[in-house]
Amino acid sequence: MKRIEDYIRNIPDFPQKGIIFRDITSVLQDADGFSLAIDELDGLIEGMDFDVIAGAESRGFIFGSPLAYKLHKPFILIRKKGKLPCETVSQEYELEYGSATIEMHKDAIKPGQKVVIVDDLIATGGTLEASVRLVEKLGGKVVKIICLMELAGLKGREKLAGYDVEAVVTYPGK
Repeated sequence: MKRIEDYIRNIPDFPQKGIIFRDITSVLQDADGFSLAIDELDGLIEGMDFDVIAGAESRGFIFGSPLAYKLHKPFILIRKKGKLPCETVSQEYELEYGSATIEMHKDAIKPGQKVVIVDDLIATGGTLEASVRLVEKLGGKVVKIICLMELAGLKGREKLAGYDVEAVVTYPGK
């Protein structure tokens, strides 16, 4: 039986020399790989008590939506600034070269709701940290953060200290 690592394509020297890019498109392009990814993420939250799943644009949507469907939970969108039509709350965060802002509808999370945040990757932790701040601004409680992969060498987990964080696959480097 294949493991999720068997579906992740490694591309050396992309986007620059010395980096191994972990490509998830090869997971998505294979029905068994995609199904396994959702099942593995589901396994990280099996038996947990939570109310909603939230995911950040765009890969958080890819993995969070089918997981929410499978578990019959609401799915909350976290989008880039200016993409949501109703009243929003926003959170700015730092990127390698500059900053970005994400938003969530103001009525997406009710005070006291328990939230699982889903994304494809824990890298530097900036997007996930900003996602946590949005949930908390609305009175929600982040009970778990799950991702398909973690690049441990980028130390993103440090920004998420104090939260329950898990990845299906952890790579030691960048």
